[in-house]
Amino acid sequence: MNAALDDLQRRLGHRFQRSELLARALTHRSFGADHNERLEFLGDAVLSLTVSSLLYERYAGSDEGDLTRVRAHLVREDSLHKLALALGLPAVLKMSDGEARGGGAQRPSILADAVEALLGAAYIDAGYDAALAIVRRLLGDTIATSTSAGDFAKDAKTALQEWLQARRIAVPSYRIVATRGQAHAQTFEVECAVPALDVAELGVGRSRRTAEQEAARRLLDRLTAERGKP
Repeated sequence: MNAALDDLQRRLGHRFQRSELLARALTHRSFGADHNERLEFLGDAVLSLTVSSLLYERYAGSDEGDLTRVRAHLVREDSLHKLALALGLPAVLKMSDGEARGGGAQRPSILADAVEALLGAAYIDAGYDAALAIVRRLLGDTIATSTSAGDFAKDAKTALQEWLQARRIAVPSYRIVATRGQAHAQTFEVECAVPALDVAELGVGRSRRTAEQEAARRLLDRLTAERGKP
């Protein structure tokens, strides 16, 4: 495990002065009381700020809407899951035997949370500049190789809204259909509906936001298949 943690710190480009922070960032709630959820909470804010700083620096000519869409693309669960795999997090996460047997070490939501927890831990360990350096190391090439903020795909909710607006149709509505699981591991089921077209689709996710994006993506795919692109 020590060798794996050394490899992880090399990939991050940051060696923790306080090893207990690194250990906590890699500990799932199922393993024990000293888990990573508080670090994840902090890391979510750190990630948003550092990514915003890099985008502000890179895309001087882009407006707020474009920058917001790019940030949403970079910090979404799917993007963080890919970073977690590149960092080798499945091999170093600590979780209960039951969670591990259920595939927890490969679950996108758990891995994405761990990335955020690592950033929160780095921020406490060495401050904002250290966290910014990690994000620059992990995402800098992705940001630098694009020519403009418009190179990034719009998130599903934005794309759906623009599809509807192009046809002078009212924006969609979202509602929570069901919430399942315990408080620390809830799953949300959300409906995205367009009453004017009498269509709706469901999306499921670990957060309401993720479920809304999934529902919007499903509905947009259905509408574009049936009625075409703008």
